Amino acid sequence: MTNLVDRPSFGRGQRRRDELVDAGLDLLAEGGWPAVTVRAVAARSGANAGLIHYHFGGLPALHLEIARRAGDSVVKPVVEALLAAPDARSALDAMRRVAPRATGDERALRLAVELMAGMTRRPELGDALKVGLHVARGQIADWLGVVHPQWPTERRTGVAMLVAALIDGITLHRMLDAELSIEPALTALAELIGDRS
Repeated sequence: MTNLVDRPSFGRGQRRRDELVDAGLDLLAEGGWPAVTVRAVAARSGANAGLIHYHFGGLPALHLEIARRAGDSVVKPVVEALLAAPDARSALDAMRRVAPRATGDERALRLAVELMAGMTRRPELGDALKVGLHVARGQIADWLGVVHPQWPTERRTGVAMLVAALIDGITLHRMLDAELSIEPALTALAELIGDRS
């Protein structure tokens, strides 16, 4: 039997897959995982329900792709801003700009909550997110290697883990307290990554 999830998608097929995932993301942000059904995704995307089975092999694989994409939408903007910085000072300035926007985005916060809730009930969703977080930590460690080439691998890996946890923690804390200043955390981060400004 052919694995439908691994079936290559090009052109129109990829656009349709993206439309289905986007519809699922909207439903997830609006009503949580229970709202992301085959019928609801099909209706939201204007597609036939059979296309979900054709492109994903069923709802579980669509949920995995929605989880991956939701994780990217929550974490990627902050990580990409950090990676674009040529040095530690620029990275901190980028974090000052991007973190409040990321934590002020209600849709992103709802997706983050649903991702956490979903992975506690369905370990496969956590596995999908784990891959994205592993990649993000690796990218941060590589960036630290450019900024601090003298640092050993273990230090870069450890600091990358702390930076990723800081991003997650700021998101969680700002969800609970929108007035929370991130400046003390950024000051500590400056010391951690080697910029005392």
